[in-house]
Amino acid sequence: MNAVMNGVARPPLKWAGGKRWLLPYLRPVWDQYQDHRLVEPLCGGLSVALGLSPQKALLNDINPHVVNFYQWLQAGFKIKIKMQNDSDLYYAHRQRFNTLIAKGSAETKTAAALFYYLNRTGYNGLCRFNQHGEFNVPFGSYAKITYRRDFTDYQSALAGWRFTCRDFAEIRLGKKDFIYADPPYDVEFTAYTKTGFRWDDQQRLTAWLVRHEGPVVLSNQATKRVLQLYEESGFTCQIVDAPRRISCTGDRTPAKEVIATRNIAAWKYPNGQLTH
Repeated sequence: MNAVMNGVARPPLKWAGGKRWLLPYLRPVWDQYQDHRLVEPLCGGLSVALGLSPQKALLNDINPHVVNFYQWLQAGFKIKIKMQNDSDLYYAHRQRFNTLIAKGSAETKTAAALFYYLNRTGYNGLCRFNQHGEFNVPFGSYAKITYRRDFTDYQSALAGWRFTCRDFAEIRLGKKDFIYADPPYDVEFTAYTKTGFRWDDQQRLTAWLVRHEGPVVLSNQATKRVLQLYEESGFTCQIVDAPRRISCTGDRTPAKEVIATRNIAAWKYPNGQLTH
């Protein structure tokens, strides 16, 4: 399986709530700013950065394990650990991964390999940690899983990009940086890291983005208080239908997503509607 299809690299991880579907909306905006540096304060599954393929990018995430994995991709990554769609192996590898975390050895090549295996094999592509920092996603029970061992073809796709792991407020921005921010949804589940992402973090992120002088695009689930926060902060908001990625009830009707912008010239969405 090739990493690059039609000139665009596939996201290497499964990612609940990934924004690959949003690319048709984002690309007409990005096309105006291709010479700028792309900055993602919460890069997650990397689908947007890979889809836009910027020459320069600063990609940050508060989760050290996903950042470690991407940094190993840049180095030319090959996985040698045993990978099999088996519950006993899954829980053994999960315990091994959590042991590395407890020992402070989670930035190693082995930790990156284990993280990839757990991501592919665990339930629904979730990335979830308990308050002790332990990965606690259960076995996924998939009928079949295709594992990749050789990731060296990602080196060229990630060339010129910088990955960091810190709070978004610590990122040093250039005045012309193009920011795309996709915070965790304003829902009950926020345990993407052991500290979570709470409502005050949503507010902090919004205030941080407002201070930026360059172009900003922000996406989130269109809850009432998210819309109120963005509109009161001076963002231009557009509501679009988003595919549901996780549903315990089996409901697959489109969810509502907000795309909020600041300091952006007018552009047209895929349906030709001028947004502002």
